[in-house]
Amino acid sequence: MSVAAPQAPSISVDPNDGGRLRLGGHWTLDTAENVAEVLRSKQAGEVTSVDASAVERLDSAGVLQLLRFASRCGLDYDAFTFRDDHHALVAAIEDVADERPKRKREYGVAAALARLGRAVSGNWDEIIALVSFLGENLVKLGRVLVQPRRLRLTATVHHMEQVGLDAVPLVALLSYLVGAVIAFLGATILANFGATILVVELVNIAFLREFGVLLTAILLAGRTASAFTAQIGAMVSREEVDAIRTLGLDPIDLLVIPRVLALLIMLPLLTFIAMIAGLLGGVSVGAFSLDIPPQAYYARMHDTIELRHVLVGMSKAPIFAIVIGLIGCLEGLQVQGTAQSVGERTTSSVVQTISLVIVIDALAAIWFMHMGW
Repeated sequence: MSVAAPQAPSISVDPNDGGRLRLGGHWTLDTAENVAEVLRSKQAGEVTSVDASAVERLDSAGVLQLLRFASRCGLDYDAFTFRDDHHALVAAIEDVADERPKRKREYGVAAALARLGRAVSGNWDEIIALVSFLGENLVKLGRVLVQPRRLRLTATVHHMEQVGLDAVPLVALLSYLVGAVIAFLGATILANFGATILVVELVNIAFLREFGVLLTAILLAGRTASAFTAQIGAMVSREEVDAIRTLGLDPIDLLVIPRVLALLIMLPLLTFIAMIAGLLGGVSVGAFSLDIPPQAYYARMHDTIELRHVLVGMSKAPIFAIVIGLIGCLEGLQVQGTAQSVGERTTSSVVQTISLVIVIDALAAIWFMHMGW
């Protein structure tokens, strides 16, 4: 069976349109030298558009040479006309050709403003994506409530163990130590006024309202959000998420909702443990360093503690759980398929969750203060 010889590439100028080139023949690797010679014969200023619809054969070598020719002539991709069966190849090669090394960092006011604008635009896009992801998960969660068989109970319990039980020792230890530190610092200042006993109120209010839930959320943001992003990102890079969609299943139902529900259940419980551990840290410092016996400490705590402080702290736990779960899963689903992308998205999820948790806590503290709660 004989194979037809490749036709030489041809190029002609449309007489009715002086700046329009018409291409023909084979623009492939076999005719690469002829293609380069033909394109070099055309000057940059005399070409306004290129009609490649008559090209019979086109491969990546021909497309790359056309893209270099377009760059030399200052032509945009829209100036080219290709056959319908060539569009996919041209688009793919154009995407790859755009991945050239980044230019060196530019300095100056204009460059700094440009970087600031791009950062603000990127952050705004992240906010829009997070809000959209929240809406999608609320819709899917409503569907789970209507159709309970969609709930992956085994996966939810598994994530509850990873998120909650495995984190109890770390949360309890750090909360205990932070409670002791707050008691030490408070006693150092209050001793000057002869009011060391007020350390009890300081530790109570600080941990019940702020530090209990905030420490827990920050720990889970670094521990759990990064784990969610790495797990889902690895699945994306191995095309397991695409396989889930191919099987007709919803990745939100399988991967996101069990993780978010696990956080919604376990973060309030961990917050309660952190509150108790922080209060015990204050009791320990009072007993061993401030000459406040545990009986006197507990009596003072019983007289001054208020339920509203506990409710204020616990009310923020579900909000933080949703933020941590959604950002961790969203960043995992946005992985591009490379190991570098997994690392970048994992770092981004930790930074975003910790930052957003602190911002929400600050806004909530201001709001509760103005409300008199």
